[in-house]
Amino acid sequence: MDILTLDKKKIPNHIAVIMDGNGRWAKKRDLDRVEGHKEGVEAVKRTVKACIEADVRFLTIYAFSIENWARPLAEVESLMELMVFALNSEIEELNRQGVSLKTIGDISMLPKNAKAVLQDCIDRTKNNNKLTLVVALSYGSRWEIVEACKKIASNVNKGEQKIDDICEKTLNDSMCIPDLPDPDLLIRTSGERRLSNFLLWQLAYTEFYFIDKFWPDFQKEDLYLAIYNYQNRERRFGKTSEQI
Repeated sequence: MDILTLDKKKIPNHIAVIMDGNGRWAKKRDLDRVEGHKEGVEAVKRTVKACIEADVRFLTIYAFSIENWARPLAEVESLMELMVFALNSEIEELNRQGVSLKTIGDISMLPKNAKAVLQDCIDRTKNNNKLTLVVALSYGSRWEIVEACKKIASNVNKGEQKIDDICEKTLNDSMCIPDLPDPDLLIRTSGERRLSNFLLWQLAYTEFYFIDKFWPDFQKEDLYLAIYNYQNRERRFGKTSEQI
């Protein structure tokens, strides 16, 4: 699939990706799981570049879920070290490409060094406007929704919010990044077909695309094929075809 095949007028504004299969990719090659995660970083770099070439404005990647903290300690530590290394080594390239880095999730759970490096990258790229890269770290959608409800309840207790005025916008405005548009397209690799506690609120009307490839094997042509598939769907948002 070539980028020239795509309809530039129908490029999804926001793509979300569940990057699945790093461990299985490594196991298939008799490698340590961390080697799969390293190759997964390369796939992220390819995908960021491909999104920029296709004029996608927002890319959200599921990098580390809250549930992932239950993995073996050695793997978790390796993932944190890899994240720090990747951020330090890619910050200049992110700036060169015009990528603004943001994050969603319970960042308080990250190691001190990882939090510091992450915040530094966020600060140093905040003025870029070519692509917004949102990294879901220590993230779970149920956690995000619960935290949003706590914010609303606190506002009600303080008399700053009336219960009768609470609506969908109220909850949306209490999410991690209130002004982040809902994803138009969700891609999940590795052949799995579930959401795994990812952006449950935001994916209400998102188009889903599943691919059997493991994440380290994901190429820009795979992204373009997913976009092409998206462009050939009819998005009705509850309306009839005649109303579109």
